[in-house]
Amino acid sequence: MAKILLVDDREDNLTSIESILQPDGYQFIKANSGAQALKVLLAEYDFALILMDVKMPNLNGFETASLIYAREKLRHIPIIFITAYSYDEENIFKSSRAGAVDYIYKPINPDILRAKVTIFIELYRKNHQLALQEQKLTTINKSLENEIKERTVSEENVKELNLMLLQNIDKLEAANKDLDSFAFIASHDLQEPLRKIQTFISRIEKKEIDNISETGKEYFLKMKYSVDRMRTFIENLLMYSKTNTTDQQLEQVSLKDVIENAIQELSLSIEEKKAIINYSFLPTVHLLRLQFQQLFVNLISNSIKYSKENLAPIIQIDSKIVKSKDVPSILSGTDKNYHRITVTDNGIGFDQKYANTIFDLFRRLHDKSEYSGTGIGLAICKKIIQNHNGIITAEGRPGIGSTFNIFLPQEVTADLHSSLN
Repeated sequence: MAKILLVDDREDNLTSIESILQPDGYQFIKANSGAQALKVLLAEYDFALILMDVKMPNLNGFETASLIYAREKLRHIPIIFITAYSYDEENIFKSSRAGAVDYIYKPINPDILRAKVTIFIELYRKNHQLALQEQKLTTINKSLENEIKERTVSEENVKELNLMLLQNIDKLEAANKDLDSFAFIASHDLQEPLRKIQTFISRIEKKEIDNISETGKEYFLKMKYSVDRMRTFIENLLMYSKTNTTDQQLEQVSLKDVIENAIQELSLSIEEKKAIINYSFLPTVHLLRLQFQQLFVNLISNSIKYSKENLAPIIQIDSKIVKSKDVPSILSGTDKNYHRITVTDNGIGFDQKYANTIFDLFRRLHDKSEYSGTGIGLAICKKIIQNHNGIITAEGRPGIGSTFNIFLPQEVTADLHSSLN
């Protein structure tokens, strides 16, 4: 049974929230203040969600959230603020800085509350199931590894143990595919209600907007902006899921043509920012054309997005052949040839300490109020390069710019396409 921590200094508010969610079968722990919530979390940290009022005496919701996330064991628990505050930039900034995942406004709409809680509880359950499965597989693999080290047995027994290890790897890969399938199905099913919301927004904008007060118009525009962000998020999540399976065929493709198509796709933002994109000799490579076009769309748009204010972005794309022994810190194994493709810009850059995590799914180095985005674009890039048996790395210099390095095997293995299905 999923546990939810309810935090509010008013008992009637706690009772109201509990009565709305009670039919869904959750377990509730209630706290009447930020301090009491912290006391509860000292003893328990297996909560699926925290619903917390913002305006409380002594410790308000923002302060309490910051103290909660100061503990490593509690950082996985999503927090939804319940507030009567206006939806302004200051409160958005405080909320994001405190680590909250969402807002619910008073007076509480029961349907909205139940819908948002259901989504986060479902994500908690899926993550919990996958974590248990991963832990079980890790334990089995560790046991097998120890057994291999400790036992001196015949070659036949060693082969059998290796086979068991391979079977466990297959199970782990199947678990990852289940997670990808869940993301795809969840995103696909969310599109239909989102389309309906956008349809009604369009009708209101065309026929009823003049009948709405100025305050109402302001709320309407904010609602429209939030729906657009959700649509972008769902589209990116679907795109990420689709990189694991493909109906595309491997073909000999000129990277020059791929980049020019990507530039054409981004022509509006390139023109708006007055971006300059230079590229020298680029090879013809055996690859999945549409995936690589998406790769360069993401990398170029990333450079444009994180460009400096009042300075035209300059993006340089180069390629050369390197041997794995020339880059031992990145490439290992036999002495193979790789295409090294670099995408360099003169943007704001980033601290190099984030280089190993910048490709993680939903990873953002900046607040969404500073730069738009979903934190999925670079994760898609990594997945595409992995699909081609390659490696992608990032180098950042704050205030100077960024360089993305793509290492693509010169000879793509014959079973690459089958490995994607």
